[in-house]
Amino acid sequence: MSADAAVGPDTGSVFAGGSENGRLMAAFDWSATPVGPVAGWPAGLRHAVRTVLASRFPMILTWGPQYTQFYNDAYATLIGAKHPGAIGDDLRVTLAEGWAALKEPVEHAMAAREASWIPQLLLLLERAGYREETYFTVSHAPAFGDAGEVAGMHAVCTEVTRQVVAERRQRLLHAVSTAAGRREDERDLAVQVCRALGDDPLDVPLTAVYLTDDGGRLRRAAVTGVDADRLPAVAATAEELRRVDAAALGVAGGPFGDAVTDAVVLPLSGGAGREPVGALLVGVNPNRALDDEYRTFHELLAGQVAGAVVDARAYAAERARAEALAELDRAKTTFFSDVSHELRTPLTLLLAPITDALAESGGGLPPAVRDRLTLALRNGQRLKRLVDDLLEFVSIESGRTAAVRVGVDLAATTAELAGVLRAAAERAGLTLTVDCPPLPRPAAVDPRMWEKVVLNLVANAVKYTFVGGIGVRLRAEGDDVVLQVSDTGVGIPAPELPALFERFHRVTDSPARSREGTGLGLALVRELVGLHGGTVDVESEPGVGSTFTVRLPFGEPDTTEVPPSVPAAVRGAALTPWDDGPSWSDRPAAPTGVLGTVLVVDDNADMRAYLTRLLAPSWTVRTAADGEEALRDVARSRPDVVLTDVMMPGVDGFGLLRALRADPDTRTVPVVMLTARAGQEAAVEGFDAGVDDYLAKPFESAELLGRLRSVLERSRGRRAPAPPAAAAPIAPRPPRPRAERAASVPAPVPAAPASATAWRFPSTPASIPPLRRRLRALLADAGLDEDRAYDLLLAACEAATNAVEHAQDPTEPFVDVRVAVEDGAVEIAVRDHGQWRERTASMDRGRGSMLMSAFADVVATPGPTGTTVVIRSPRPSDGDTAA
Repeated sequence: MSADAAVGPDTGSVFAGGSENGRLMAAFDWSATPVGPVAGWPAGLRHAVRTVLASRFPMILTWGPQYTQFYNDAYATLIGAKHPGAIGDDLRVTLAEGWAALKEPVEHAMAAREASWIPQLLLLLERAGYREETYFTVSHAPAFGDAGEVAGMHAVCTEVTRQVVAERRQRLLHAVSTAAGRREDERDLAVQVCRALGDDPLDVPLTAVYLTDDGGRLRRAAVTGVDADRLPAVAATAEELRRVDAAALGVAGGPFGDAVTDAVVLPLSGGAGREPVGALLVGVNPNRALDDEYRTFHELLAGQVAGAVVDARAYAAERARAEALAELDRAKTTFFSDVSHELRTPLTLLLAPITDALAESGGGLPPAVRDRLTLALRNGQRLKRLVDDLLEFVSIESGRTAAVRVGVDLAATTAELAGVLRAAAERAGLTLTVDCPPLPRPAAVDPRMWEKVVLNLVANAVKYTFVGGIGVRLRAEGDDVVLQVSDTGVGIPAPELPALFERFHRVTDSPARSREGTGLGLALVRELVGLHGGTVDVESEPGVGSTFTVRLPFGEPDTTEVPPSVPAAVRGAALTPWDDGPSWSDRPAAPTGVLGTVLVVDDNADMRAYLTRLLAPSWTVRTAADGEEALRDVARSRPDVVLTDVMMPGVDGFGLLRALRADPDTRTVPVVMLTARAGQEAAVEGFDAGVDDYLAKPFESAELLGRLRSVLERSRGRRAPAPPAAAAPIAPRPPRPRAERAASVPAPVPAAPASATAWRFPSTPASIPPLRRRLRALLADAGLDEDRAYDLLLAACEAATNAVEHAQDPTEPFVDVRVAVEDGAVEIAVRDHGQWRERTASMDRGRGSMLMSAFADVVATPGPTGTTVVIRSPRPSDGDTAA
């Protein structure tokens, strides 16, 4: 039937309304369909079609037993390529792939005459050239004819595919995140991720996690959805994984079990600027297009897995580092334990004979000898205390120490212990208030441990208090006994408080009477208090003072035997190395004809006393306890030399040096640093700051005397005559080094005078041993005595070492050495080919050049093309031998 015949005056309005589908239906030949020409349609059909076309919501009408279709524009977009061929066709044919899901609700609606409501109905559609997974929310209702019979089906639907798929993917990402958790084993992490993906495989039908190894290769860590043997175990790059043929893996996926033919490889990023940590191979759902939304899901999935792997590796690295630190800590603890034990034997053999000598000789010892022995005994006891503290701490950490509690009168014991330090506090100008009334009952403590707690806290208060006083207070509070040690000292900055009781922790830049100490005192207090089931806390305000509070339970005694204690005087002396109480008897008076005045600056009273006795035969000695006192002394009277420690409270050695160099009146005062900071870096730091010489403890007296004399002579610009032999005893010569191992022989320099021997050495440290070996042989052949030859060897090798280390921008990479021996006189010249960085004097070139000047004439001649150091030792008959 033609279109013109179909549209009659009474039927033209059926397809009216201007919709695209209305125009298509108006032009359609309905006579070829089961419903026949439009003119013969019943009124119910006409009204139903008109209603469908007028709606903007997706609607479809089927009529008759052949399910002839009528639908509007909105529905046409849902069926894609099936439109417009579906107009007038059988619904069962048009949606044949999805009829299995539609048949039951459609037939039920028509048979039962009741509408259905189906949310998120899964429907297979082939509307875009592939079998597509779609979801619809749909309602089916019966369509009635003119006589009230069920003539067809009326359906309203909306597609919710994007919503359903998005929610499903979101749940999957959450499941992956939950499975990853905080895991330190990255392979276990990969297994858990694959397990989570395998529980919902619609969007990820197969997964393989590859992780990078130490060589950067990708190693398979976990697989789901496919036999692992079908995938490569190792891949050099992600590109190699992309060559995997997904179709050949035999994997089925999607809601309809179709074959998986595509897979994507996603790099697992290690973060900005870092190498990937692995790769993720995932299969593509065969019933969903790989569109932008699908790719975004893949990126999110890869990001989650990568983040979890990075976290796992970071966690594992942190654990490994913690284990390494713990192992290092254990090794350090073992080292301290071993060293401390090894020190106890020689300490015993040192302290016991000194104690016996002082006890048995009575007043028979000369005062000077008695003072020296007392000094050695007191400092040996301090060293023993440090060793004991280390052993105590090591024992506590290893769990080998337990508190052996005995019932004691804690008030009397605490008052006695605090009184041990009363003399030290009073000499420091402080008041010590002890308030320890009797307690209601005995307290069970380990007396030895309680002694360490009280003495450490009180000594710490004395050390950091300069004005005011210290209070020791003991009280009972319920079932606890509370000890408070308060002071009016410098206080502790708030940021330092959390770490105050950690071992080896020391508050930086805090004024104190001494810098001596190990940083173990408060840490030991905390551990000892903890062994009693107690706590220790601190409250402090900078500039106001500190209060340490120890709280212990009264407890029950473990035994009735009280261990022996150390004499109080010994305990106190071991804790106050800064105390000025010890003094020398018979302090030597300044001799006539001294070399000059030396100002000794050290915060340790014993060290000041020792240096005074050592230097007094040749120098006028003045002393100062710190840099501030030294500056006041220098302002009153300028010394010839300043001999200072480095680490001191207040103004330290470097601060004193800067202050002296900044003042025009004291800029040229020679400064020698004497310190326990050994090593080349410490010496370089001192020389860079402008010090004239730097000597590390422990030192030999002869070396110190020689250096001071050399520094003084250079500052005066002349060589002073040697003091009389009786002015200062000659200390034993340092032990000679063992013979060096053989080294390559350098080439001699060309053409030297007949009376001299010359060599040219490469400007490297390796040249020093062959120089020493050649020079030793030459001096031995010349008949020099052993002591004189040793002195010249020391001086020449030090000069050569300086030439190697300090010559800048050498024009030739060599050091030239010339040796001339004539009638017992020796002259050694060492020349470099670079420029020297001058300090306070051109002779200041290192340790050896200062020491050797005490034994021979040394002249350094700098120049633009090099520096020559000439060492002259005259004939012994001249009375000026190097000895």
